[in-house]
Amino acid sequence: MGYNVDEELKKVQKKEYDVLIIGAGGAGLRAAIAAAEAGVNVGIVTKSLLGKAHTVMAEGGAAAALGNVDSRDNWKVHFRDTMKGGKYHNNWKMVEIFAKQAPDRIRELELYGAVFDRTEEGKIKQRNFGGHKFPRLAHVGDRTGLEMIRTLQDKAIHYPTLHVEMETTITKLFVENGEVKGAFGYNRQTGNLIVYSAKSVIIATGGFGKVFRVTSNSWELTGDGESLAYREGVELTDMEFIQFHPTGMVYPNSVKGTLVTEGVRGEGGILKNINGERFMFRYIPEMFKDDYAETEEEAERWFKGDPNARRPPELLTRDVVAKAIRAEVKAGRGSPHGGAFLDIASRRTPEEIKRVLPSMYHQFLKLAKLDITKEPMEVGPTAHYAMGGIRVDGETQETNIKGIFAAGEVSAGLHGANRLGGNSLTDLIVFGKIAGDYAAKRAKDASLKSISDEEIKEAIDFTLKPFDDSNNEDPYQLHAELKELMEEYVGIVRTEEGLKTAIEKLKDMLKRADKLKAVGDTRKYNSSWHQALDIKNMITVALIIATAALQRKESRGAHTREDFPETDESLTNVLYVISKGDDGFPKVSEATYPPMPEELKQAMKEAEEA
Repeated sequence: MGYNVDEELKKVQKKEYDVLIIGAGGAGLRAAIAAAEAGVNVGIVTKSLLGKAHTVMAEGGAAAALGNVDSRDNWKVHFRDTMKGGKYHNNWKMVEIFAKQAPDRIRELELYGAVFDRTEEGKIKQRNFGGHKFPRLAHVGDRTGLEMIRTLQDKAIHYPTLHVEMETTITKLFVENGEVKGAFGYNRQTGNLIVYSAKSVIIATGGFGKVFRVTSNSWELTGDGESLAYREGVELTDMEFIQFHPTGMVYPNSVKGTLVTEGVRGEGGILKNINGERFMFRYIPEMFKDDYAETEEEAERWFKGDPNARRPPELLTRDVVAKAIRAEVKAGRGSPHGGAFLDIASRRTPEEIKRVLPSMYHQFLKLAKLDITKEPMEVGPTAHYAMGGIRVDGETQETNIKGIFAAGEVSAGLHGANRLGGNSLTDLIVFGKIAGDYAAKRAKDASLKSISDEEIKEAIDFTLKPFDDSNNEDPYQLHAELKELMEEYVGIVRTEEGLKTAIEKLKDMLKRADKLKAVGDTRKYNSSWHQALDIKNMITVALIIATAALQRKESRGAHTREDFPETDESLTNVLYVISKGDDGFPKVSEATYPPMPEELKQAMKEAEEA
């Protein structure tokens, strides 16, 4: 089955929106609510179904300094924890905005109808999480992301100027003279091609965990937004920082990588090796010595409620815990399936576990035939989150292309070199709102730009290329090769030699991606067509990751170079900005954030003493 571009042009559907939002997760929905409240016409396009976004996989809670469980908490401590967790590589302006606005966004979510767990006084309950000095995560058992999506979509669908288009994939953005004009996509159910004219476009497509073999990410996270933006000249940054969550399931193989929420450790769970040793005490970095207990005795005092005791090392930041588990396995002290044991059964009663961790209880019972109220879980690192992504202005979420905004995991800056657990859900609603506000503001001042037939034909050719009869590459085989390559050369620990090898192989894969073949003679629900387009995005993103990782000659947060094991303080404020070069491959330039103002430095000092 081939295709004729001129014939296809006649059949293209055309639609207009003031603000077009790509992605219907937490960031996309919150942006849509903000834009709709501003009175503009809003379209949400999602390649999945409404309510099925990857946000539902975020289980443990949403971080905000409400101070409901520990009154010492405030935005300054949250600011300090986020900067420290990100190894001070964060965009401090974004962190300031985030820490200050997080409480209001959580309370707002409650007003929308979110049913959070409660303290005895009736306040929103908050739990401990890694890297947070105080219990800070507002939660709904271990199903917080699901409750967030349920609440936001219920709010969003009641706006008459807001329209949702499900099972629709965007394949190209239209940009002219540094300004967005719209987007091109297709309906996965019918195969129909669509042109969207828009004054503002918000990218809220999430991350790209599917480039790795072992990942907690769902099928949607294939780097669509990052690739769409990159191909049209949008800058990306911090792409070398990929978070490997320390606790994913390690068996059975069919579910390897499935997330085990940090809420297990937040509720008192401890990590042990094959010898029954609680090993995290020997992996506390120097910068965290003041915050974390160095003996089991002190850790137990904290567990029993002593406010003066330091936190247990199981609640260290995710990069530290993931590397510690990897070190135990490498030393021959790993669990039978190549991970570590996570024990909650000896810490909480069966009734407590079922009440505060219902999803984890059912997940292990159904998938691994294991009762976590009686036995420890086997866990290990899994590719989980992208700290890097589209470079945005910290105050507006706009990119270097006018009218293109980004929010959520697809954007960069907030988390620096490592994200604290729980910051991701709040990130969605804080910066989703900001992106929606500013995208609507621009839409009110802008006019729709015409999209030429030639531009549309180029988009048609890109989208339908997998139906070219001369193509012969298998998208499923190429994806398998990509995952193995990334696991071997661009995983938790990297080297110059490995990264250079990866880059050359990925460049070759990118050329092969032009020959990916869709199977069958229909466009309706053609999974090989979808996969072929996804693979091109994934290879593009993988090449950007490897290029950035080769450039950063230090180990910092989630980026570890075996040949540069130390952190280089001179690189703390250095950003490696990636854009598309004239040869079609990533090119790198350097940038820095402006110096942090004295009042924020003082706020960090005050937080240290809290």
